Amino acid sequence: QVQLVESGGGLVQAGESLRLSCAASGSIASLSVMGWYRQAPGKQRELVARITWGDKTNYADSVRGRFTISRDRAKNMMYLQMNSLKSEDTAVYYCNLWASGFDYWGQGTQVTVSS
Repeated sequence: QVQLVESGGGLVQAGESLRLSCAASGSIASLSVMGWYRQAPGKQRELVARITWGDKTNYADSVRGRFTISRDRAKNMMYLQMNSLKSEDTAVYYCNLWASGFDYWGQGTQVTVSS
């Protein structure tokens, strides 16, 4: 069983930065893909950024160039550095881990960007 806990959300003004963290615990396979998703009110959950076991990354077009995903395997941590935040980035952000056909989710952390 894998547990994921997000932290780092909050209320910021447009143009400011936030860093989200995801702490993973439990039986984590080495060949795992981790990612950040977000869900805004009234919208579907969408992929923000993803990082593979080989540290390959991909980003949603809306955040590319502003957000950076990274992971520290030794600490079982994943991060999302969010710069130049916009009001449209307001959402609940979820940590995700996929391994061996299983999907795991955190409970989410709220990010609110005021314009």
